[in-house]
Amino acid sequence: MYVWGYKRRIEYLHYSMNKLSNEHTLTHRALNTMVIVAALGYFVDIYDLILFGVVRTPSLKTLGFTGADLMNNGIFIFNMQMYGMLIGGIIGGVLGDKKGRLSVLFATILLYSIANIANAYVHNLTQYAVLRFIAGLGLAGELGVGITLVAEIMSKEKRTYGTMIVGGVGVLGAVVANIVAKTFDWQSAYLVGGVLGLLLLALRIFVSESGMFNKLKESAVKKGNFLKLFTSRKNFFKYLYCILLGLPVWFIIGILIFYSAEFAQSVFHIQGTIDPGTAIMYHYTGASIGSLIWSMLSQYLHSRKKALWFALATLIVFTSCYFFAFGFTSIMFYLIIFFLGISQGYWTVFVTVASEQFGTNMRATVTTTVPNFVRGSVTLLTLWFKDMKSSSLGMWNAALIIGVFCILLSLFSLYKLSETFGKSLDYVEE
Repeated sequence: MYVWGYKRRIEYLHYSMNKLSNEHTLTHRALNTMVIVAALGYFVDIYDLILFGVVRTPSLKTLGFTGADLMNNGIFIFNMQMYGMLIGGIIGGVLGDKKGRLSVLFATILLYSIANIANAYVHNLTQYAVLRFIAGLGLAGELGVGITLVAEIMSKEKRTYGTMIVGGVGVLGAVVANIVAKTFDWQSAYLVGGVLGLLLLALRIFVSESGMFNKLKESAVKKGNFLKLFTSRKNFFKYLYCILLGLPVWFIIGILIFYSAEFAQSVFHIQGTIDPGTAIMYHYTGASIGSLIWSMLSQYLHSRKKALWFALATLIVFTSCYFFAFGFTSIMFYLIIFFLGISQGYWTVFVTVASEQFGTNMRATVTTTVPNFVRGSVTLLTLWFKDMKSSSLGMWNAALIIGVFCILLSLFSLYKLSETFGKSLDYVEE
C-alpha cells in the first residue's frame, strides 16, 4: 500500500513538473486546424441532430402515419435519438479520457454518418427508431470532445475565440439542414448528412492529439473514471450544476421550437402558417449569432458568469414574449423565435464552462456527458409536456410550468458555479 502510494506521488510530481514545458505548445491562433475541424464536426453534428425535427412530418407521412400519430411517434423517435445520446455521451467521454480525444472524435463521426445513410432506407417505425438511437450514440461525442480538444490546445487568454468559432459555425448546421430538406426529399437529406460526415473524416490527417492528453497518457493518474463524479460531494454538485445550467436551451428547442407549428395553430392562433423547418432555421440562425455575442461578451468582461447572467436575462424576456404571442402575425412569431435563438446561443459558453471545471483526466468525460445529459433531459421534458398537455392544463400551461422550472434551476446553478475565465487547464483531478 505504501509503495503504491509512493509511486502515485512520483507520477503526479512528474506530471506537475511537465506543466511548464507544455505552456509553449499552446496556440494563440483562434483559426487553427483543430478549431476548423471541430467547427465542421459540430456543424455536421447539429445538421444531423436537428434534421429529424425538420423532416419529422414528411418522413412519418411516408411511413403511413397521420393525425395525432405524427406528433406521438415523432416524440417517440426523437426520444430514442436522445436516449442514444445519453448513453453515447458517457461512452464517448470516458473513452476520450482513456484512449484519446482525437480517436473518439472521428469514431463518433463515422458512426453517425453510417447511421444517417442507412436512415434514408427505412421502411417502418422500428427501423427509424433504432437508427436514430444509433445516430444518437455517435452524435453524443462530437461537441464535447471537440470543445475539449480546442480548450486544451489554446492558450487561456485566447481559448474563448476558439470555442466561439466552433459554436458559431456549428449551429449553422441546423440552417443547412432546413435548406437541404426543403430542396430535396427527406431521404436525400439524410444521405447528405451521412456523406458530409464521411468527407469530414478525410481531415483526420491534418490534426494531432492534445498535448495535455499525450502528457497525461504517460502517467499513472486514473483517467475517465465516470463514477468519480459521484463519489465526491464537491465534484457531484459541480457536475450537477453544469448540467442544470443548460436545461433552458433544450426546453426551448425540444418543446417551443420543435412544436412551434402546433403552438401557433392551437394556442396562439397566429395569422399565417408556421413551418417547423423554417422555425428551426430562424432559431439556429439566431443561436449562431448568440454564440458569437455571449462568447465575445465573456472575453470582454473577462468573466464567463457575467456573460451567462446577461444571456439568461434575455432568455427570460424572449421566452415571455413567446408565451404571450396571441394573435401575432407569422413574421412576428418567427422574429420571437429568432431572438430566442440569440438568447440560447449561450450554449457554447455553457459547454466551455463545463470543460473548464475539471482536470485533464476527467475533462472529456465531463465535457461530453454534460451537454448530452442536457440534450437527453428533453426526453423527460417532452414526456412531462405530453402528459400535462393531455390533462386539463393544456399546451400553454404545461409548457409554462416546465419552462419556469428549467429557468429557475439554471439561475440557481449559475449562482453556485465558480468563475473559470482565464483558468489554466493543465491539472488533474486527484
